[in-house]
Amino acid sequence: MVARSKPNEIHITRVYDAPVELVWEAWTDPEQVAKWWGPRGCTLTTHSKDLRPGGIWHYTMHGPDGTDYPNKTLYHEVEEKSKLVYDHGGYDDRPPLFRVTVLFISEGDKTRMEMTMAFPTAEEAAASKKFIKEVGGNSTWDRLGEYLEKVSTGNEQFVINRSFEAPRELVFDLWINPEHVAKWLPPAGFEMEYLRADIKRGGTTFFKVTNNADVTLYARAEYLQIDRPDLIVYTQQFVDEHEQPGKHPHLDVWPPTLLTTVQFAAERENETRVTVTWVPIGEYTPAELQAFVDLRSSMAMGWTGSFDKLEDLLGAMTAAG
Repeated sequence: MVARSKPNEIHITRVYDAPVELVWEAWTDPEQVAKWWGPRGCTLTTHSKDLRPGGIWHYTMHGPDGTDYPNKTLYHEVEEKSKLVYDHGGYDDRPPLFRVTVLFISEGDKTRMEMTMAFPTAEEAAASKKFIKEVGGNSTWDRLGEYLEKVSTGNEQFVINRSFEAPRELVFDLWINPEHVAKWLPPAGFEMEYLRADIKRGGTTFFKVTNNADVTLYARAEYLQIDRPDLIVYTQQFVDEHEQPGKHPHLDVWPPTLLTTVQFAAERENETRVTVTWVPIGEYTPAELQAFVDLRSSMAMGWTGSFDKLEDLLGAMTAAG
């Protein structure tokens, strides 16, 4: 189903691999919500929470730089395991910024979260959408996915989503065409060169990423599944220039193998949401797993830079027709 938003609305859809009971509890239990609410790097202190129509959730979000952001969320509708409607961004000295409607939809063992943020005007919605992107606000819902995975299975994972204003087929193509991937995937200031590129089910790639100065790394990927235009699954390892097991130049401790799952979902017309999930697989030590957990914010920054370049490339291609 493709979501359709009004000009004064921002619509977010996420599908979590957890039953609706767990998702609801993660949203409504103060102890659980403190483990994922807010952009990466933020923490949360709940002062009180009265989960009923007319009730208030009084909390303070603590930014990575130490800045405190006090909030009082006013609930208008509370339908257990089904729906929340509340005002967000208000406090004693300021009115709320927008009204939020969250639907929790059970899909077997999974839960689809449909969120709509309604603003007084289309201009305020556009400005807020830009601000949310700049501060990494959508990483809140990635953190929720990571938390639910940990609660459900005990496994650690990294999740990042991004929506692109381009058709799903085009976005998918830019993930499997080596010429295009090399333009947007490497971090800012780096170049990527495929030494071998066979992007198909059962195929492998071997590539080099360098800043042409003090950092050069090699990596290998093996493609396990490619289902156009919905899904790409591959494993990835750091290797040396001879394609033998190696390490990242700046990561002495890191899981040897990551499983990457990339999902492509249609949102609005000609808009595509990409969800990337990283999971360590195979043999790894507790220290390597902890390094993976500790560096999730850095991974998010890296992927954000790559997504910015992908967005620019898609914009240029769609503008050119």
